[in-house]
Amino acid sequence: MENKTLIIAVVNKAYTEEGSLLDLLLQSFQVGEGTQLLRNHLLLAAIDQTAFEQCSLKGLHCYKYMTDGHVDYSGEKIFMSRDYRDITWMKNLFQANVLRRGYNFIFTDMDVIWLRNPFERLIHQGVDLQISCDHYNGRPTGNYINTGFYFVVSNNKTKSMFDKWYAARNDHSFRFDDQVVLQRLIEKGLIQHLDLRVRFLNPLYFGGFCISGTNYGKVVTMHASCCQTISAKIRDLRAILDGWIKFKGQSNATSTVQWPNHNNCIRSYSYNQTILTTSNHTSSLN
Repeated sequence: MENKTLIIAVVNKAYTEEGSLLDLLLQSFQVGEGTQLLRNHLLLAAIDQTAFEQCSLKGLHCYKYMTDGHVDYSGEKIFMSRDYRDITWMKNLFQANVLRRGYNFIFTDMDVIWLRNPFERLIHQGVDLQISCDHYNGRPTGNYINTGFYFVVSNNKTKSMFDKWYAARNDHSFRFDDQVVLQRLIEKGLIQHLDLRVRFLNPLYFGGFCISGTNYGKVVTMHASCCQTISAKIRDLRAILDGWIKFKGQSNATSTVQWPNHNNCIRSYSYNQTILTTSNHTSSLN
């Protein structure tokens, strides 16, 4: 954009096939309020060749992330498995390189749909990091972050934050994905140490299945968090998007559209628990 801001998402083959989460994200851009032009500012970082080719076929801005070629990152990955964690750190390193080039960005997980333009709900001056939450108390501290959606301004403080964040990935006490590591760094005083100005986003507007705003009149983005399979995410996000299309056709004041339950994602947990006891079941990036 004119202020050197872009939207970043990381994709693999599992996210880009026909009827995939990528298709849902792009449809949400198409039917959302004030979101149509945002597609032009979306950059997809593809971590396998198929994802890169699918991205290019859709006429999007695509970047081929170079991996060492010894691991297949194209399919679904077990939550918190080594491959899953590796992908989150690929994402983290890519984002740090974007910041170093002077670009601000919104990062969005692929299992997020955009029903309204989030830039209208974000603060554009005086805040370094604005991030969604799985637990939100409305205060500056005590919130549990979710790295599925956040807005970062490029400056020396945020560049230092990403350096410390990435460096902590191999700490013996931080053998987790990027989200858990950042949460623990925050708890250890990272925000105060770097004098970061951080805003925790209200889930009434920036929702997720873990902690969800369920009001079509207010919701901006919705994240299929707390969900274990891509198929479950697609079904439940599709229900929300279908409800949104009906809501748009009615008056906000008189709309009778009910927010759908996240039943497929709820069932995905019990399903995975059963499968994981007997096989190497694969689940989606959370």
